[in-house]
Amino acid sequence: MDARGGQRPASGMVSLLALEEIGSGIFRGVSQDVSTIRVFGGQVAAQSLVAAGRTVGSGRPVHSLHAYFLLPGDPALPIVYEVERTRDGRSFSTRRVVATQRGKVIFSLSASFHRPEEGPAHQAPWALSAARPPDPGDAGEEPARTSGGNHSFPIEVRQVRAPLASPADPRQQSWIRADGALPDDPLIHVCVLAYASDLGLLAAALPPHGLSPFSGEVTMASLDHAMWFHRPFRADDWLYYANESPVASGARALARGEVYDRAGRLVASVVQEGLLRLVGPG
Repeated sequence: MDARGGQRPASGMVSLLALEEIGSGIFRGVSQDVSTIRVFGGQVAAQSLVAAGRTVGSGRPVHSLHAYFLLPGDPALPIVYEVERTRDGRSFSTRRVVATQRGKVIFSLSASFHRPEEGPAHQAPWALSAARPPDPGDAGEEPARTSGGNHSFPIEVRQVRAPLASPADPRQQSWIRADGALPDDPLIHVCVLAYASDLGLLAAALPPHGLSPFSGEVTMASLDHAMWFHRPFRADDWLYYANESPVASGARALARGEVYDRAGRLVASVVQEGLLRLVGPG
């Protein structure tokens, strides 16, 4: 049962995040689609965060992650995630995860978990109050998943066209959610958002240059990724994802995003730097 009261199929994310524990703090995951050239970066981030979270008690939800993409992953091979229990303090726990294939590190992640506490709370005014989630009447429609080539993602994405926006504006907005109902485990929901946060984030840097991710004129790859989770949310309900790229230079671009729930609460922030390299003729 989803947040609108309608029944939707079990999410493909559930099986993707069901890592096999093969040792103490060692997990193994597989890729959803083995037909692609490389593993989708959001998948490795989400699986790494699952591995880290499984070594922390349920009373300490994750509040931040910082990650580096080091080598392209082979989707035909399993990925091994080794978790280092860096610290368990009175309020915070820290974990470090390295993801390997063929004995080589392809990705590293550090995550911090925090015991819930009361404290001052505020939020800057939400400038996107005119945005509305997709019409609840579309519950019976086939989910619109994003895809690149033959690679389908287990995330529904509905693009939002900002009124009066210039075609060269380095901003983009969308509504996102998992492709089906998720269990109530909060760790699963933050991992699903970690996965979804890498979908098209860097593409916000392309419009000022008249480029498209599918034109063959540019090579794009995530270099690093950081997220902060501000409050609980459900990733199987619509979340508003607003992205922008404030700068591109030296064949790299910076992109940042804010994720809101349908009530307009800021639930997560994202920052990523990625490769933005023009492809020469021939």
